[in-house]
Amino acid sequence: MILYFRDNFFNAGRTEIVNENQEPIGEIDLRNAFGSSLEVFGRDGGGPLFGGKFRMMSNKWRVTDSSGEECGVLRYRFTFMSKRYEYDRYGEEVFEITSPAFSRDYEVRNAKGELVVSFQKVSGWLESTAFRLTVHSGRIDGYEWVAVIMGMHEIRKRQNSAGAG
Repeated sequence: MILYFRDNFFNAGRTEIVNENQEPIGEIDLRNAFGSSLEVFGRDGGGPLFGGKFRMMSNKWRVTDSSGEECGVLRYRFTFMSKRYEYDRYGEEVFEITSPAFSRDYEVRNAKGELVVSFQKVSGWLESTAFRLTVHSGRIDGYEWVAVIMGMHEIRKRQNSAGAG
């Protein structure tokens, strides 16, 4: 499964999720410009499949399922020469998300070291951030990975704005 999705310049509003044929198969609702929360919808347009948000005074991204229950947490792990995150899928597994320091390519590996997901930033310099997600294997839905990757993007934006201030 290959999905493409993006952020908005103003961090609010809806954006499409499309497949490799550029056919719409869902959307992301970036709830508002100040709250850093989102919901991920499938192609049927029903209720949200997954959501994500920061808890108050926390830099951990909480992922919720369709019932609003927390199903995992994404956290940044400090490293010098790479970008590293962990996604703890409660009761199942901890996934490691890594990327070399100046790369736009990321890999997600399970506890056995198997490649589960890969994704790349595919946007240009003056465009809003866009991603190409490839789900290689595993039990976790591609739409959940969209919520995780957008959370990673939100964590990076917070780090960049803190560093600028």
